[in-house]
Amino acid sequence: MSGSAESQSIRLEIIGGKNLQVPSGRTPAGIYVSINVDSRRCWKSAISVLLSDKSVAWGDTVTLTQASPSLSVEIRASYEADRMLGNGEIIGQLQTSWDGLLDHGDEPFEVSFPPIRGVTPSLTLKAAVVYACHNEDDAPFDSLVDSEIARETDAGHTRYTEYTTTEAVSHLNHALQHFQLVLDRCPVDHPDHAAALTNLARARLQGYVQNDLQDIDATTSLFREALALRPQGHPDHALSLYHLILALNLCHSKERTAVFIHESLQLCCKLLPLCPEGIYLRNIVVDGAVDYVIVECNNLPIDASDEGIHLRRVVLELYPLRHQQRAATFTTLALALQIRFRDRGSIDDLDESIQLGREAVSLCPEGHSDRGACLNNLAVSVRSRFDHQGKSHDLDEAISILEEALRLWPVGHEFRDFSLGNLGTALSIRFSKRGNVDDINRAVSLFREALTFLPPGHPRRYTTLNNLAAVLQKRYDKLHVIEDLNEAIDLYRESLRLMQLDNPERHVNLYNLSSALCSLFTRTRKNEDVEEAIRLCQESLAVLPLLHPDRHYSYFKICQAYISRYQVQHKPADLSLAMENFRLASRHPTQGFPERLIDAYDWTVAAEQHGDGSALEAYSTFFELLDGHLGTRSSTTSRREAATAFHYARSLPVDAASCAIRSGNLRRAVELAEQGRGQQWSLASRLKTPVEDLESRHPHLARKFSELSKRVSDAAQGSATITDRAAAEVAETKYRKITTQWEAAVAEIRNLQGFSRFLLPPSYEDLQAAARNGPVIILIASKYSCSAIIVPTSGEPHHIQLLRITLPHLEKLKDDFATAIRHTARMRPEQPRKKLQVLLRVVWDEIMLPIVNVLQHDLKLQHQSRIWLCPTAAFTSIPLHAANPFRINADRSGSESCLEDLYICSYTPTLSALIRARQAMKTRATPSFAAIGQSQPGAGQGDVLPAVDSELELVHTLVPPNVKFTNISKDEATQAGALNALQCNTWVHLACHGNQDLEQPYNSCFSMRDKPVTLLDIMENNSPQAEFAFLSACHTAVGDKDTPDEAIHLAAGLQFSGFKSVVGTLWGVSDALVKHVVEAFYEKMFEGLEDSVIDCTKAAWALNRATHTVMTKVPLEQRMVFIHIGV
Repeated sequence: MSGSAESQSIRLEIIGGKNLQVPSGRTPAGIYVSINVDSRRCWKSAISVLLSDKSVAWGDTVTLTQASPSLSVEIRASYEADRMLGNGEIIGQLQTSWDGLLDHGDEPFEVSFPPIRGVTPSLTLKAAVVYACHNEDDAPFDSLVDSEIARETDAGHTRYTEYTTTEAVSHLNHALQHFQLVLDRCPVDHPDHAAALTNLARARLQGYVQNDLQDIDATTSLFREALALRPQGHPDHALSLYHLILALNLCHSKERTAVFIHESLQLCCKLLPLCPEGIYLRNIVVDGAVDYVIVECNNLPIDASDEGIHLRRVVLELYPLRHQQRAATFTTLALALQIRFRDRGSIDDLDESIQLGREAVSLCPEGHSDRGACLNNLAVSVRSRFDHQGKSHDLDEAISILEEALRLWPVGHEFRDFSLGNLGTALSIRFSKRGNVDDINRAVSLFREALTFLPPGHPRRYTTLNNLAAVLQKRYDKLHVIEDLNEAIDLYRESLRLMQLDNPERHVNLYNLSSALCSLFTRTRKNEDVEEAIRLCQESLAVLPLLHPDRHYSYFKICQAYISRYQVQHKPADLSLAMENFRLASRHPTQGFPERLIDAYDWTVAAEQHGDGSALEAYSTFFELLDGHLGTRSSTTSRREAATAFHYARSLPVDAASCAIRSGNLRRAVELAEQGRGQQWSLASRLKTPVEDLESRHPHLARKFSELSKRVSDAAQGSATITDRAAAEVAETKYRKITTQWEAAVAEIRNLQGFSRFLLPPSYEDLQAAARNGPVIILIASKYSCSAIIVPTSGEPHHIQLLRITLPHLEKLKDDFATAIRHTARMRPEQPRKKLQVLLRVVWDEIMLPIVNVLQHDLKLQHQSRIWLCPTAAFTSIPLHAANPFRINADRSGSESCLEDLYICSYTPTLSALIRARQAMKTRATPSFAAIGQSQPGAGQGDVLPAVDSELELVHTLVPPNVKFTNISKDEATQAGALNALQCNTWVHLACHGNQDLEQPYNSCFSMRDKPVTLLDIMENNSPQAEFAFLSACHTAVGDKDTPDEAIHLAAGLQFSGFKSVVGTLWGVSDALVKHVVEAFYEKMFEGLEDSVIDCTKAAWALNRATHTVMTKVPLEQRMVFIHIGV
């Protein structure tokens, strides 16, 4: 050591410390180091936060002047981060010398302290000599705080530490005396009052933990008071939060009162953001306090209230991503949302429940003990969504999940009966939808097995008795084995006897027994059976809240009872009560659309069957519900899937119109026919509705509506391409939320003067606009009556009863046409088409002649005027425009006139479609013509069409030279090339294979070089400037078999995408003969142009003239194959 002691000082750097365990086990605010000389503190480091590995990093430096040969180094825990009360608790104390500090040269060295509970604390130091010139940096002496409250506080810490290590209650009592004395000396306005409260409360809390003290409430109050004095931003706020959480958790552990854990949870949420990763406080908070809160919250009874669900969400936010309790919290939140859905009917709750259930399953891989429970819970949610929305893949997925869950819970598992019951219920539902007897038989077996695990006295026995009864009753409804029904009734009664009167599921057993008694009444005609059935339903309604989804089932079951009694006793009051309960069931707001649609359908059937005056209301209700149901689907194809699920209600649009006709309300008949038909188009087109009137009067709202419409449309198109189930569910949830905003904007618009019917189903006055340029003839094909309604340009509609035509006649006529057309394919062009002529004569005599008589004599419609045909059901497959008597006039002056001799015929899928096309004609773009042809389509798309290229050249020669012309063929005629041409040109001619997919009409397509252009592609390919399209391809104007009234075909798709006028085909066209029709059509289309302006409204007339012109060149079926759709 160089130099003299008198002129030397030491620069000491406190680098860090490790294994810094507090003897009492109390959580410190921080750790500091002090240097003491001659029992006096000469220096104190900063108070630094203890890290998770019980280390501290200081980096503090001090210059000390030698005053004595020895000194001591202390490590102390401080319980205040800022102003200290006392000197804290000693962690370690070490006597050393100046020379001992300097023995290590310039290198850092470690100093170890006496062990605490087997752990040796240490400091890392670095010491160096400095000389007199540095004396001005000497650290001033910092004496230990030496006041009475400091001495009492330090004595309290010492006694408290002795208590925690020896568990001698005398030490605890002495510690409490010291801390109480300090508190008495620190009144409320004293700066150390909060610290004094905390010290006393912490000692009392430890005594409570070790059962040496009993009063926890007073201790908790002390922590609350301290926290109030240390608000957010105070250096000790986090530590005070932690102390109160500890106290509340201890209160809960002793008293199991939920209010303690709820408050503790809220405090945890405040504390965690204040505890960064890596510090000791966060470690003990997460591993101790928060873990306890999470586990206890998961053990709370499921609370489906808004507050209960909020609590579950808060718990979820506390978790690290891989926390072992995360799956349990997903499950409990999913169950709460499932229950709230059941109570309130919000589909968003159910979707979120499914998403959470999927996450829970993903956290429980194969072999995990909780996987079976998570699978069962997920399956119940997925099946509930099937009940609400009717998506068949949901039911299949639920059954698949339940099969796996059952395998995980073998015989002997305590919850196997749950799994058996869930699978049995799902199979029973699938049986109801698909009728496979194997499903219902297996369901019965599963419930019988479940019952064997639930002997008399078991608390779940009544549920399984009810479920077994339900599947036996369902099997009876199918197979009519009376033993099944009798057993079901006995089981229902036993289940009810076992249930408490206040059981929340009692209403289910009540209406189930009611339904079984109703079935028995239809066999026995015993009045007491049906009277008990009615009484049971009334009892079930009495116990259910007004918005409970299950009220719907009670309404429906009581309907069955009243109808059953009416059919036997014929009391009008029973029929009225039945119809009123149909009304309540179908309009119950919290029940899903699928169930309510079934109710509305059954209502129409019952009202028609019994001649009740509510039939029209029933039909209207069905269409409104179907519109709402389809509106929940985010893609066009999913909407069609939803619609075809109600295949049994296919005829409702025409049946509704027939009902209105029979009621003498022709205007309503027109409205219902329109409302019930074309719902695929109306749902999509409402997002394309022109808003000119709105823009002129309320531009801000018009912009808002247009933006939301685009967002809904974009969301729908985006979801159409998603194949992953979970991603699709997220997309549907997003779609629904945007749709809710869109609906709110629509409601706001409807509140404006003059906009009350904005986007509502159009009234007759609205629909009459379709007849502005000529009458529209709606042909109604219903099982109740076949007729036509003529909507004139002005005035009331005209009804024509087709007296000799019934629906079976039309179905046969349709089949006969299909056979005759196929027969012509084997005939030479010059051969007469006698069978076809006979059929067209029937169409003239029985269908079109009565209509023509009204057009000529009542409406005085001039020769060669425009008319529009709007066929429904079987009429859509009959070539009405080609109706022809094929007879000579009585005076032998020539042939009798056919329909196309008298009028220029067009078709329209719906009146609204025609109105939209006309409205869109207000804006015209510079004409451009694209001829798209593909003679050599890609693999699997059809044979070579040798005449296509020459057809395109022919079209080119006929298009006026002033119109920009583009030929897209061969390698350029790809899917993308065709869609681009459809979007960028106002006129289009398509020559290629056209393929109609009767099973999946949105897959109907035009064949291209690489891949086909589908109907779905066309619908999503918005072409607002488009005007005219000629579809020189097969089957472009034929609908599908599942939804014939929807007119879902390629021509209608083009009209929807923006084309105002379309020529399409009803069946296959001849590649060799089509050129004659094409040439004649364009010659007529472009002859006599004024100012060289081409006009798509001439298309119907041009087609009419063309088919006459080519009569000698083209056989009958290849002329009448072409029809015109649109303006």
